[in-house]
Amino acid sequence: MPISWWREMVLGTIGLFLKLWLQLLSKGMGLRAVSGDGFIARDMTFENTAGAHKHQAVALRSGSDFSIFYRCSFKGYQDTLYVHSQRQFYRDCDIYGTIDFIFGDAVAVLQNCNIYVRKPMPNQKNTVTAQGRSDPNENTGIIIHNSYVRAFSDLRPVQDSYRSYLGRPWRKYSRTVFMKCTIEGLIDPAGWLPWSGTFGLSTLYYGEYMNTGSGASTNGRVKWPGFHVITSPAEAGKFSVGKFLAGESWITAAGVPFTAGL
Repeated sequence: MPISWWREMVLGTIGLFLKLWLQLLSKGMGLRAVSGDGFIARDMTFENTAGAHKHQAVALRSGSDFSIFYRCSFKGYQDTLYVHSQRQFYRDCDIYGTIDFIFGDAVAVLQNCNIYVRKPMPNQKNTVTAQGRSDPNENTGIIIHNSYVRAFSDLRPVQDSYRSYLGRPWRKYSRTVFMKCTIEGLIDPAGWLPWSGTFGLSTLYYGEYMNTGSGASTNGRVKWPGFHVITSPAEAGKFSVGKFLAGESWITAAGVPFTAGL
């Protein structure tokens, strides 16, 4: 069910796994937001057609607890997918963007997804994630598991002219982990980009575990205190769907496939 231009706002759900959405049709500035518990989207496309020149342009903002997005596409440039808050699971999804295009402070796991980095405006840098944990006691983070990070068709011919990174710290305790992903060569050897100066570099948690691909080498990665090359399956397992999301207790009932462990 593709949803085009600027037209959808999902108001919420009543009861676990009950789906309810409302489409607001309007050309121009629209709002796409999901709230309430148990929202499930399947085979839907959320797109913001503002283009790179419009800067921040969210395709979907989700604050729905126990929300699931299965075989969905999220298309935009800057700030495409706003994983605002609560527990969220994305499976077999495609996400397109340039700057901070997966961002927010949810407990979010993206599994078996395709992450397409697009061509930005001149003099811009691409950053896949910008996680917003502001309190070290929060259990939030963006976990990307068994997914692909690759250049979209508009970037691929010129990817050497633009720098692309896995993420940068939007807030002081930003937490992001890429594990068992295939990372193509568009990613800068440093891997990660500062937000401003040394902000958050000693308090963030950025991890990489058993990634493959020409952009996955950690030899040239940043030397920040908060960056971790994870070698222990036990440590990586903390960020699995089963443990980080407690997904077996709620994803199973939705009939959506998932891998609970690594």
